[in-house]
Amino acid sequence: MSTFNPNLESILGVMEHKGYKVYTNESGFDLNIVGIRTKRLIPNRFDDYLTVFYRMHGEWIFNMFNCTTDPGSYWLNNPEQMSSLGTAILKEGNYPKAYRLGRHRGKYVALVQNSPLPVVRDPNRDNFLDLDSGREEIGLFGINIHRASAHHESLEVNRWSAGCQVLCDPNQYAFFIKLCRQGQKAFGNSFTYTLLNEKDFD
Repeated sequence: MSTFNPNLESILGVMEHKGYKVYTNESGFDLNIVGIRTKRLIPNRFDDYLTVFYRMHGEWIFNMFNCTTDPGSYWLNNPEQMSSLGTAILKEGNYPKAYRLGRHRGKYVALVQNSPLPVVRDPNRDNFLDLDSGREEIGLFGINIHRASAHHESLEVNRWSAGCQVLCDPNQYAFFIKLCRQGQKAFGNSFTYTLLNEKDFD
């Protein structure tokens, strides 16, 4: 079993190594939103991390939430319902101003895709995440950052993610959106998202 447990220091080190910008305005809520895809490529698990950190009055404020950065089993097994090219898996990278506060599928407040993003297409319906399929596409696919159930912590991804970044706990999600609203108030409705991989920390 993996003992991977990322912390602020290790994330900052990876960000610096990759040359990704870290937002450091001391006034607060200059948000760094960083997802981390773990090595455990087991579908249908909320086994990834979403972190949010920012500077305030000379100190770092760091939050980490459980999530998935991968599509659930339903969409891996039924890719044609979304695209004939295969199920979307967000490619790891740094995406400045790629998100804004909006509504996920018109229903509830979420971070919604605001500019084209690259995805890997997994077409083979084997219920396994094929990150190296060789099929890549860039576009507006609705790769949002949202929650699973509004009523309880979800244990399996299932239909909750067809490529989106999805938090499993509605209470954690409510706090995440609260941070985003503070960030919007301070710096405008534009958010950078970075997706790392556990392998980056080796």
